[in-house]
Amino acid sequence: MQNTNHLIALLHEQMFTYERGNPERIAHLTKVHDYARTIGLLEGLDEETLATLEAATLVHDIGIKVSLEKYGNSRGDLQEKEGPPLARDLLTKLDFSSPIIERVAFLVGHHHTYTNIEGIDYQILVESDFLVNLQEKKTGVEAIRKVYEEIFKTKSGKQFCGEMFGI
Repeated sequence: MQNTNHLIALLHEQMFTYERGNPERIAHLTKVHDYARTIGLLEGLDEETLATLEAATLVHDIGIKVSLEKYGNSRGDLQEKEGPPLARDLLTKLDFSSPIIERVAFLVGHHHTYTNIEGIDYQILVESDFLVNLQEKKTGVEAIRKVYEEIFKTKSGKQFCGEMFGI
């Protein structure tokens, strides 16, 4: 396997190509990645878990395009269904390790499932996606407070959410 940072950069580049012409989705995945990487570093993730998290954040919404084409809808459950095979294929082509590929596929297939979150990588992916979605959707403060209380578990994620939205 190549240097992890280089692989993550190549994956980011590939996602720009995959999402060509869609600056909103490119900006979304980039922001989710940035928050997740920062939270992961602050939470002290080991190198493989951080690489897994970073890869998952970059491809977490990879199923949107196919869901829209196949179903005319990009609901979370459809993304969770369509995304994992696409993520596996892309990560395999880039020569990520099998354990990372399988964990990323799992995370992509569950990133809209907020019950039974198992693993710090899963938790941080969900928190980072919420940070971006709450801002992009201009969510009201009461709804943000509810998400903060129910979803956020990491010290850094809670701090970021609290600081970002003033709660």
